[in-house]
Amino acid sequence: MAIKIEKKIVAYKVKSKEGETPAAPADAVQTQGEQLQLDGTPDNPKTATIVRMHEKVERPEMLIGSTYKIKTPVSEHAFYITINDILLNPGTPYEKRRPFEVFINSKNMDHYQWISALTLIISAVFRKGGDVTFLSKELRSVFDPKGGYFKRGGKFMPSLVAEIGDALETHMRFIGLIKDDGMDEHQKNLVEEKRREYEAQQQSALDDSEASFPAGATLCGKCSTKAMIMMDGCLTCLNCGESKCG
Repeated sequence: MAIKIEKKIVAYKVKSKEGETPAAPADAVQTQGEQLQLDGTPDNPKTATIVRMHEKVERPEMLIGSTYKIKTPVSEHAFYITINDILLNPGTPYEKRRPFEVFINSKNMDHYQWISALTLIISAVFRKGGDVTFLSKELRSVFDPKGGYFKRGGKFMPSLVAEIGDALETHMRFIGLIKDDGMDEHQKNLVEEKRREYEAQQQSALDDSEASFPAGATLCGKCSTKAMIMMDGCLTCLNCGESKCG
């Protein structure tokens, strides 16, 4: 029997077997988020819809951003990495700040092509949601065949891509997406012990340098100490007082 459809078709679904509850469409689940139980009375429980990061989340008119400057010895011009974050569930206990898009600008046009592609891919992964912390690790493992460089502060960077990954990791730590586990008590005690040993060695070297004789001193034949210096036109030992002039 043919059925004439008078209205415009806006959606469809596969009819389930009799007695089964039809599953909600994936788009509806992603759009609505998760219903979580909050504090309330048994008769009047409080619920909230928690939105998690996914590709269906629309970009708001304004995003919170941070810009990081990268100045490398391999390029005359600096690179500026801007990472914009979206605020999910604002004003609730489930408020979270998550990266949404990234832009990289520079006067140096030598890397424009691959940097543009990289920003598009990173932004797409951000909007996909889930655990995006792997991006910084993957980028930091990229090595330049021409060799890396040391940035200010003595930190070694194997490539420009690795420094972009380092900026991503810095930002993820800043917004709380990556958290440091910290050192346990054993590690703290070991570091403190090594620090004390180092300070003791430095103090000992300082004391030795203060008690030592001038660098140009020669060996004294009497006390076998490099303490012979020219004083008043005569070689004199600063350790035992031996003098060639009697």
